[in-house]
Amino acid sequence: MTAKTPADLRDQVRGQVIVEGDAGYDAARKVHNGMIDKRPAVILRAANAGDVMTAVNFARDTGHDLSVRGGGHSGPGFGTNDGGVVIDLSLMRGVRVDPKAQTVRAEGGATWGDFNSATHAFGLATTGGIISTTGIAGLTLGGGIGYLARGHGLSLDNLISADVVTADGKMLIASETENADLFWAIRGGGGNFGVCTSFEYKLQPVDTVYWGPMFYEIDETETVFRFFRDYIKTAPREMGAFPAFQIAPPLPFIPENRHGDMFCAIVACWSGDPAEGEKQFKAFHDVAEVKAEHVGPLPYPAINAAFDGLYPTGIRQYWKGNFVKELSDEAIAAHVRHGPNAPTVSSTMHLYPINGACHDVDSDATAFGHRDADFAMVVLAASDDPAADSAHTKWVRDYSDAVAPHSEPGGYINFMDDDDGGRVRDNFGGNYDRLLKLKRHYDPDNLFRHNQNIAP
Repeated sequence: MTAKTPADLRDQVRGQVIVEGDAGYDAARKVHNGMIDKRPAVILRAANAGDVMTAVNFARDTGHDLSVRGGGHSGPGFGTNDGGVVIDLSLMRGVRVDPKAQTVRAEGGATWGDFNSATHAFGLATTGGIISTTGIAGLTLGGGIGYLARGHGLSLDNLISADVVTADGKMLIASETENADLFWAIRGGGGNFGVCTSFEYKLQPVDTVYWGPMFYEIDETETVFRFFRDYIKTAPREMGAFPAFQIAPPLPFIPENRHGDMFCAIVACWSGDPAEGEKQFKAFHDVAEVKAEHVGPLPYPAINAAFDGLYPTGIRQYWKGNFVKELSDEAIAAHVRHGPNAPTVSSTMHLYPINGACHDVDSDATAFGHRDADFAMVVLAASDDPAADSAHTKWVRDYSDAVAPHSEPGGYINFMDDDDGGRVRDNFGGNYDRLLKLKRHYDPDNLFRHNQNIAP
């Protein structure tokens, strides 16, 4: 029988049902972005896929809004709501590696830290993000950009199958051979089509990498960006690197008298033979004088956690992003004007390359709609100070507006904030119409609408 009340729900699930007034409610309702402060009516920490099916039926049949939370890193806070139901997958974090087949099955609440720890034991990895506390689910469903993307494609390009609970409360296997249209849609369509309770990925032999950030004087920004634009076009696919702006944190490898100064940076990862790393990094040292760096061989999971301290749970965040086909001189000039004004040590612009293996996949082979882009840009302001929200948001918007004329109309959905609803069609690009048709089939009443929503 379908649950009608939270009490009914408690009787029908294995996991934890939390409502206002329960011990732990305030902790359970929090998401990663400290700017989000919402009070759902019911939070279900699901223990298994059956719990998820029960919760989907409960939300649908009682008319509640429904949010799905994996790692909880959604910038707009889509993993929660006011007065509705939250399916929290954080208890479902199992990861099982098949080293012989070089595949892995991970539950929908797993983070990249969970994932990389399990796969690294076998000297294997797949493309993930750059913050270890990020959930595998949200990153993969939106695309999955990371250090390994140029060599091994997006996270979604490594997806073999997924278990999906759809709006009718049924569990479907989505793969190339089962429910292939749904499999196409979840690879880039975000959370619009259901709750993914587990993911199966192919893995690559990646163990120790040569990695690190290199800091340049801020007045070298134009030189560094022009170099990077030309270099990354033909760089070996084992090279994952991106330019950024960074206020120097108080770390030992940075001269103490430069702590707090703004730098232009390149963060690079060589995933080939680590012994070749120093040779491969030579180009980054030749372009301009490196004022501080922390480079060398590291286990792959370590680089995925290197920036975690800059983005702890509860930090206040605001995001914008664009796809970029060509990093023009005019675009670089806009970066030179705005990037150095990043307001805090946790505020930045990253320009991720998505050429190489990302371009090997046809634009209509998955729902990810911008295979012709060479870069995915994100501008992020983050701090602990609520009084600074307005000023920080303005910096992000001004920066984004300045580079928009030199970018594509759409951006990476994982970099969008809650005021980007008007960009949805552009964000999904040429695949939007097919996604809309599939949304009408799998979720005609738009139960899964707390996302970059394809409204049916």
